[in-house]
Amino acid sequence: MHTCRLCNRSFSTELQLELHRDTCGEDELLCGECGEQFSEAAATRDGWHYSCPNDDCDGGGLKEDLYRVSDARLAEQR
Repeated sequence: MHTCRLCNRSFSTELQLELHRDTCGEDELLCGECGEQFSEAAATRDGWHYSCPNDDCDGGGLKEDLYRVSDARLAEQR
C-alpha cells in the first residue's frame, strides 16, 4: 500500500500515488501554528483575508502562518 503524506489517501501502486501527488493539495492550505490542513475556501470569506478555520488557533495570513500545501511540499523536498 502506498499512502500520500499530505492527505493520507492510499493507493495500490506507486504510479497511482505519483499521479495523485501531481494534484494533491492544489487548493489546500496548511497552518504553521496548529498543523491543520484545510481548503482555501474554508480559510477566507472575501478572498483577501485568510485565517485558520480551527477555533482553537490564531494562525492567519498567507505566507505568514498559512502556506499552500504545494509550497510546503516543495520546501520539504529541498
